[in-house]
Amino acid sequence: MKIAFNQATTMKNSTLKTDLEYCEKHGYDLIEIRLDKLKDYLKEHAAEHLKQFFDRGRIKPFAFNALEFISFRDEAGYRQIVDDLKFLCEIGDVIDCKKIIVVPTFDVGDYTRMQIQDETVRVLHDLSDRAQPYGVSLAFEFVGYPNCSVNTFGQAYDIVKAADRDNIGVVLDCFHFHAMNSRLDDLRQADPAKIFVFHIDDCEDLPAGALRDRHRVWPGHGCVNLDAILGTLREIGYSDMVSVELFRPEYWDWDIERTIRTGKETTESIVRKYFP
Repeated sequence: MKIAFNQATTMKNSTLKTDLEYCEKHGYDLIEIRLDKLKDYLKEHAAEHLKQFFDRGRIKPFAFNALEFISFRDEAGYRQIVDDLKFLCEIGDVIDCKKIIVVPTFDVGDYTRMQIQDETVRVLHDLSDRAQPYGVSLAFEFVGYPNCSVNTFGQAYDIVKAADRDNIGVVLDCFHFHAMNSRLDDLRQADPAKIFVFHIDDCEDLPAGALRDRHRVWPGHGCVNLDAILGTLREIGYSDMVSVELFRPEYWDWDIERTIRTGKETTESIVRKYFP
């Protein structure tokens, strides 16, 4: 299983250039590139410069993160989603990055689960059609907050099944899986080929519905049953990649190299028990 770094983990003070240099130094295989950090990088560097870094180094781009709040948008909001999708597809063509994470919308009002599914599938189909000519896949990420329109693995996986496109899959995030009591049985029944991205993290021991991104901690330092999740992934045959993703303000204030090194060490210490 390859180890990836998600740039949210150093979101406050770092840059794409700095993250890449330290991730290369500490032996990461992959990186998930944040949209905002990519746009900042391209203000001073050409996309070809980024391609050259990946061509000569160990680390490779895995996914762009993220197109947020894709469903229930007004015309202007959805146009921005479409514009950002095209931008990422074009950059992905240059640097060979062929996955984009997409996130559902919060606080959508009193829609039923089926209405939410129908709207989300409709949007995913449209974005899928736009991404397909570039060979780009969409990884749909549920968010384990009560006010997110899609907040469990089972609900997200049902949407991906209903979308029924080769270039649409799901993101499994351990924090979000734990935060709204997603079911291991749902994960156990999933097709591993439909798990496009796997995020590892941990969290403080708060009740379901109360957890927020700031409560994330390093893998193995919290209450998430990572052994059960990793054991289930091994059972169903998933062994592609794992990406450490935290949004903890405390860690943003650390020295950047310390944060990147700690992410690698804590992730490996947990994952290697199941995927040597």
